[in-house]
Parts: sequence; C-alpha cells; structure tokens
Amino acid sequence: MKNQTFKIYIIEDDAWYGSMLQHYLALNPEYEVSRFESPGEFFAQLHNKPDVVTLDYSLPDCDGAEVLRKIKETNPDIRVIIISGQEDVATAINLLKSGAFDYIVKDDDTKDRLWNSILHLREISDLKQEVETLKSQVGRKYDFSEMILGKSDAVKKVFALIEKAVNTNITVSITGETGSGKEMVAKAIHYNSQRQKLPFVTVNVAAIPRELIESELFGHEKGAFTGAVTRRIGKFEEADKGTLFLDEIGELDINLQAKLLRVLQEKEITRVGGSGTVKIDVRIIVATHKNLMEEVKNKNFREDLYYRLIGLPVTLPPLRERGDDICILAKHFTDNFCRDNKLGKKIISPEAQQKLVQYSFPGNVRELKSVMELAVVMTDGDLILPEHITFNTNSSIADLLSKEITLKEFETQLIQHYLDKYERDVLLVAKKLDIGKSTIYRMVQMGELNIR
Repeated sequence: MKNQTFKIYIIEDDAWYGSMLQHYLALNPEYEVSRFESPGEFFAQLHNKPDVVTLDYSLPDCDGAEVLRKIKETNPDIRVIIISGQEDVATAINLLKSGAFDYIVKDDDTKDRLWNSILHLREISDLKQEVETLKSQVGRKYDFSEMILGKSDAVKKVFALIEKAVNTNITVSITGETGSGKEMVAKAIHYNSQRQKLPFVTVNVAAIPRELIESELFGHEKGAFTGAVTRRIGKFEEADKGTLFLDEIGELDINLQAKLLRVLQEKEITRVGGSGTVKIDVRIIVATHKNLMEEVKNKNFREDLYYRLIGLPVTLPPLRERGDDICILAKHFTDNFCRDNKLGKKIISPEAQQKLVQYSFPGNVRELKSVMELAVVMTDGDLILPEHITFNTNSSIADLLSKEITLKEFETQLIQHYLDKYERDVLLVAKKLDIGKSTIYRMVQMGELNIR
C-alpha cells in the first residue's frame, strides 16, 4: 500500500519556515506536499481531501483552535498536527482533546518530530487502506456460517448470538476452551458489523510480558523509558473506529486492569510517558478460557471491569459436544489441505469418521485440523482409514475422566482406547484390562467398538 501518494497540507504564514517544512517532507517521494499561507487558501482546497494537515497555531488573522474545529467539522478523518511557537501544556491538552493528533513545539527538533509523527500516521492510513481494498471480499470471506462450520444445536445458538452482536456496538465476551475458535467468532462479528471496513486489531494478552503490555495497548512517547527512541502508537489507536479483540483477557495484570477500565469509561487513552489524552472510538471484544466470575471471587480480576466487559456473553461449545460437526469440520480441513498442497481429493472412510467422533478432542477444533492434515500425509491412496488417524494418546485417559459420561460410555471408550493403542490386538487388550475377549467381540458385533 505504501506506493500510493500520501497528501500533506501545510498551513504556515511564515513563508521561509513553511518552505523549509515543505522541502523536508517532500524528500519522501511518496508524499505530495502543498503549502498555504492563510486558512482561506487552505479551505478553498480542502475538497481535495488531504491525509494530514500541519497547522501553525499562531496565525496572525485566525485562531488555530478555530481552524482545527472547522477542519474536523468538514472532514473528521483528516489528521491535524499542531505546530506552535509556544510551549503551553494547557493549550496543548485542549487541542488534543479537540481532535488534534499531535502538538509539536517549534524548536531544533521540530522537523524530526514532525517526520516521525507523519510516519505513524502513514502506518495507520496504510492499515485502513488495506482494509478498504479487501472490502469486496469481506462479506464472502467472513460469512460466519462459512467460517464456523457445523449444524449442531450448540453451534446454531452461537450463530443466533452473533446475529445479535453484529447489529450493535455492544461489548462481546467470548468464553470457551483453548482451540474452540474464539478469534474466529470475534472476526465473524467484526466483519459482519458496520465497522467491517475499519481495522480489526488482535492483542493476545497472555503472549505479552507484563512490563510491555501497557505500551502495547496505549502506546508510548519518545523517551518514556529506555529504548523508546520514537513515539509508538498503541493497539487502541490502531483500532480507532474499528474493533479491538483482547484475547485471554483473564491474564491481564491486576494493576493494569484499573487503567483499562478508565479507558473504557472515558473513551480516551494516555500514552506511556505522555500527559495529553487521545480520544478513541473502539468496539471491544474479549475472550478467555477462564471463568472470569471465579477470577473475580479469587481477587484476580476486578469486579467493576468484569461487569464492564461481560456485555453480550457468547459461550463456545467444546468440539466433543458438537456431535456430527466433527465430521463436517474434518472434511473441510481435509479438502483445504489437499487444495493448498495440490493433492488429489481424499475421502474419509466411515470407520475413520467413527474413530473421530469417538475421540474427545481436548485440543478442540485446532487439534482436529492438525489430525486431519497429518492423516492426509499418512495415506497413500484416496481413502483416509482409521490407521491414518493419529491422536495424542498420552492425554486420552485423563481427558475421559474429565467428561460427564455414563459408566457404560466410559467402559466403551476405555476399551476402544486400548484397541487403538495396541493395534486391534483383542487378546492383548483383554489381558491388559482383565476382561474376557468375548466381551470385546460382543461389543464389536453390536457396533460399539471398532477393530478394523
């Protein structure tokens, strides 16, 4: 996207200073830079929609704050950088609250600060242009009935909640086991909502060190800490007007939860090391595999933040509770892997499907995808057989114990586990489990076990 022209307008009554800024910024061949010595000249060309405007605050015949207000009224998407000869903190804060993107004091570092500020603006603009370019594909690509495959009643309930979520900006909290597809649901909500053409930004809270998460979320100013050599825009600003997906929100440090709560209440952020605030318009979707109410009871999660985030709760069922959806997803993953690797079509045999349905999938949809990709690799023909289906058997028994099933169901799955482990050797399995081999053969005849 960066090969497209980025349009910059400079409003500066000092001809020499304005020419200097114009020359400096024009060193980047991707920038189209124009200069205006009065607001009247500028507003006459505002219909050409510049990406960013640098505004001299101390214009002789006009108040810089008034010019800012008129720009925002005409086109709120235009970013305005104030350049002022006075270092007045109160004035700077008021201008930032009024919608200015940055406030830069005229000194020896003005050129460099302006250059860096525009670089960050360009990054945000590129992201928005990328989303705009993909808008014609969004509806088809993110149709949630195609993204979240299945026909089970449990999945139909999720579809109904997504339908409700896409029609408003309500905060959505998604719960479910690891690998159950929480990010997929978040994307389905965003890309079917009114914000679909705007950024979708993901933050995995659990993957970011505690000492960096505040900067990651809210950004930081130059010199805020060792290594902060330039200003950095945080995820909230990147997601402005779009959606911010906070995955594994239950892992957020308790000390940062108060700051997140304030941001959600005030709809503004303060960069680390900064004093001014930046207004934001962001839809929040959070996800966790934890029981947040239990975390509240255990004093690991703030109760006030919990109620701020709970919004519309969406609970994703684990794969083991989705019945025949397992086979639908298995076929989907198989077809995709074959297509991506230019392989012939593979068919999943009924016996292999039965083996899949009998397994509890502790890793959920993510595990099923890996299992089917490996099965495609292992088969030499066009048919995927039970022997091509490989599970992580180390966790199978422990997973059986975690499920609420009848004693008969447990017995059946336990015997099947040993049959799979010992390559259908009925005599060896009967000896291992201290049961009669006739018991196993009887269960096979009744269709309860598979030894093929």
